Amino acid sequence: MFCKPAKCKKLVFPALLLLASLPYLNSLNPLSQTVIAASNAPAGAGVAFGPTVPNKQPAPGASPKGMIWIPGGEFSMGAQDPPDMGTVGMQATRDSRPIHRVYVDGFFMDKTDVTNAQFAAFVKGTGYITVAEKTPRAEDYPGAPPENLVAGAVVFSPPDHAVPLDDHFQWWSYVKGANWRHPTGPKSSIKGNENYPVVQVAYEDAEAYANWAGKRLPTEAEWEFAARGGLAGKPFVWGEKFKPNGKWMANTHQGHFPDHDAGSDGFVGLAPVAQFAPNGYGLYDMAGNVWQWVADWYRPDYYTQLVNAGGVARNPKGPDVPFDPSEPSEKKKVHRGGSFLCTDQYCSRYMVGTRGKGEVSTGTNHLGFRCVTTTPARTVAPSSASTK
Repeated sequence: MFCKPAKCKKLVFPALLLLASLPYLNSLNPLSQTVIAASNAPAGAGVAFGPTVPNKQPAPGASPKGMIWIPGGEFSMGAQDPPDMGTVGMQATRDSRPIHRVYVDGFFMDKTDVTNAQFAAFVKGTGYITVAEKTPRAEDYPGAPPENLVAGAVVFSPPDHAVPLDDHFQWWSYVKGANWRHPTGPKSSIKGNENYPVVQVAYEDAEAYANWAGKRLPTEAEWEFAARGGLAGKPFVWGEKFKPNGKWMANTHQGHFPDHDAGSDGFVGLAPVAQFAPNGYGLYDMAGNVWQWVADWYRPDYYTQLVNAGGVARNPKGPDVPFDPSEPSEKKKVHRGGSFLCTDQYCSRYMVGTRGKGEVSTGTNHLGFRCVTTTPARTVAPSSASTK
């Protein structure tokens, strides 16, 4: 069972790397069982992948600095169908089905994830304090041991040996003093890493930055339309093969997970933004490096709801209320894109169409965000450093 920092000696990481397995099924309430049944519905119950049909209308104005126009249009949303991989691959992503048709209006999107430099400008201009920098209040966590009421965040802490992959306590821990300025703990720093994506941001931190910048967080549908870059039904944001012509296309995990990252793609752990080729719309890092918050509440059966409604979903904004059967009491938002920890050994969520999820007050050192806007004149945030 997952818990929040103040309630655990060791923080159990929010269930975003894998969907929870189903041993708990018999102990769940009827609603949980209904949600699981819906999210496990055959992928064929929806619409097969169709073409992406972008809008023809031009952008409403010049792109704000550091952003690019995404035309919007109609596309097929969801994960590949049918599943043909193991339990760490597409079979572990039943919440990404059924495939369904969606239409989104055009919008501007940040070319890269928000960087440390950009977030620092926001903090300097507003005095904002992130969730990870605040000491949890006893009244918010009744019964929590006082020693657990410390400011900090979740940090990837790999063991020095192979471990079973059914216990994420083995590689995640809650670290006192970890926050966006100190991503892996109080002795770490972002000095010299200004062009790295900001991490250790809770959902409200990302939302606060977006509001300050005159932007907003993308909906899940907007995010996926943008990530696909005009392609339809491909497993990766760049196309069909994970390594076309032997070339690395994203910052992911190589070596043995979780104890050894070989860095074959050029990076061990987090990378600066824009180190790999952009997708068809000119967006960088829409797969790998860091997960990205999006605006939608998480429910594993949401796509089934859209299919049952019939027709093409227009500008869907997610369910009205969140629900995760594995943690019914926790409010979770959707994550997208995967991270530097994704690997076919455990988490293949660098595959476009797949979904993650996270409790809204929990940040980690492999979770960031990017913004969108439809009102470019309001944007105030500085752009990222060079994007090649």
